[in-house]
Amino acid sequence: MVEHITGMLALIGVLSLLCQWVGWKLRLPAILPLLLCGLLLGPGLGWLQPDAIFGDLLFPIISLGVAVILFEGALTLNFKEIKEHGRMVTHLVSIGVLITWACVTPAAYFLLGFDWPIALLFGTLVVVTGPTVIVPMLRSVRPKSNLASILRWEGIVIDPIGALLAVLVFEYITVTADPTTHVMVSLGLTLLIGLGLGSLGGYGIGMAIRKNIFPHYLRNTAVLTIMLGIFVGSNILQEESGLLTVTVMGIWLANMRAVDIADILEFKETLTVLLISALFILLAARLNSDAMLSLGWSGLGVLLVVMIIARPLSVWISGIGTSLTRADKWFLSWLAPRGIVAAAISSLFAIKLEQLNVAGSELIVPLVFLIIIGTVVVQSLTAGRWAKFLGVQAGSPQGLLMFGASKFSRELAIILQNKNIPVVLTDTNYDNIRLARMQNLPVYFGNPASEHAGNYLDLNGIGRVLVMSPYRQLNPLVSFHFQDLFGINKVYGLNSRDSSSARHQLSESYLKRLCLFGENITYAKLASLMAKGAILKITSITDNFTHEHFRQRYGETAIPLVYITKENKVKVISETENNQQQNDIELISLLPLDAQEHAILQRAKEEAAEREAKAKAKEEAERANEAIKEHDLLNATAESELQTTASKETKTDKN
Repeated sequence: MVEHITGMLALIGVLSLLCQWVGWKLRLPAILPLLLCGLLLGPGLGWLQPDAIFGDLLFPIISLGVAVILFEGALTLNFKEIKEHGRMVTHLVSIGVLITWACVTPAAYFLLGFDWPIALLFGTLVVVTGPTVIVPMLRSVRPKSNLASILRWEGIVIDPIGALLAVLVFEYITVTADPTTHVMVSLGLTLLIGLGLGSLGGYGIGMAIRKNIFPHYLRNTAVLTIMLGIFVGSNILQEESGLLTVTVMGIWLANMRAVDIADILEFKETLTVLLISALFILLAARLNSDAMLSLGWSGLGVLLVVMIIARPLSVWISGIGTSLTRADKWFLSWLAPRGIVAAAISSLFAIKLEQLNVAGSELIVPLVFLIIIGTVVVQSLTAGRWAKFLGVQAGSPQGLLMFGASKFSRELAIILQNKNIPVVLTDTNYDNIRLARMQNLPVYFGNPASEHAGNYLDLNGIGRVLVMSPYRQLNPLVSFHFQDLFGINKVYGLNSRDSSSARHQLSESYLKRLCLFGENITYAKLASLMAKGAILKITSITDNFTHEHFRQRYGETAIPLVYITKENKVKVISETENNQQQNDIELISLLPLDAQEHAILQRAKEEAAEREAKAKAKEEAERANEAIKEHDLLNATAESELQTTASKETKTDKN
């Protein structure tokens, strides 16, 4: 039996990784392969039976997993960021949530015969979307940047809000279902402990981080264990108050000033990926196929209400007063897939409600999974065609993601941004990011290849990546990550070859891409040139001022970087690209001091030659004028002599 349990745990781990890889490779939400895997192992083949394997440990495992997921989601709920992402996002996560809740609740009550409390709980469970399902869809659909930004931030922000709402409704149901307690007293204690202990816990963790009480290598572990300890302690003080406590704790920590939670978020997201994968396979394996089939047409009716009534109503009402067009609103009305948060929380709540013998609780999980399957599958298959029909798909992305926010990168980004080319600067050096923010450049602080960046790094309009950082160990990771995302021919890197040690050699295919701006251009060279006074300049290349003229003026030390065509397309100059010299472009180049001096001398020569040419032309003009005057004088003299001769001949004839 022990070997069987050990084998199933190992199998779940391997299959979790495989499902995540399949989702990434096919650019689909990982929830789909995870769901299919769980259904196949559980109801399909009967190999995986979580209740039999884990027994009484199943509920604590799911409970702790959901606590981590809710805490991680709450860490992203920064109220300042909600305001920064526009009125539409704010409306969708407030007014839109209430509208969806108000539409879905009566649908569950009338179509499936749920009691009102269970219908209310189900309504809160399906208001969330989530970045884990939205982001892969956006990458394949490629809508306009403003629409992608709205959907992405809605998914990020709505997770903790919907979870908090669901927890509150669940607490109310569990309290009212227990005949031994007074409803108002128990609900009051739950809210008091959840809000109070969550606030104290968040404040305490924040102060510990701010004062560096924990060494850096213990910080993530300390936050995780303290959070789980407070979660368990809250449940001991008041049953089932722990979920509210950890949600409030995460929100408090996210909005606390001078507390850097970037490392914590990255660690929690890595842990959450593992938890989500394993939990979703387990939860899907627990599904009762008979219960799913028993939903019948009523379940499909609820799905249609969620997709065709609730979502469009929330979008169109939330869109009042915004600048969105009708096509924009129709697109947003169709894309709202449900994700892992709904599945995990519904399964946890269902187990507890079944223990309390609450009527209808056994149908919550099948119905939630039906909504997840329906929204993810249908919208994944149709969103691209719908966007194309509405004309809201973005064109070929011309923007650049620059890893490394050095002075050179910032200056290049400013020029591109002024030409309406999307740019994003990312760096793990906060000073570089701070300077970029002061120049009003879009930035991402952290590792762009991290899971956190996958959800929060805005790649709308970005089509190529320039790896221009001094981080020799991180550069290959970033390059390989974005080669998988954009394609190998869309990622460029500066030369960083080091032949001093065989241990530092990288794959030949990677090294071939390290020739951005030229084979001998390195980060050190660019940084040195900028420190010595090099400048970036944009030059119009035309039929009158060609590439040859450019070289004559600035010499061989000028470094062409990027050029923009008259169609506003960006071409990156690299040794691996066939950069044909063409006119009618705007060339961005780096001019070292000697190139600037060469240009000054060249201009002086050109001006001297121009003055000499003008003087020569003036002298020739004066000579021509004198010749004309002499010619006119000769003509006048000859004409006068002719007139005199004619006059004499006339007199002679008269005589």
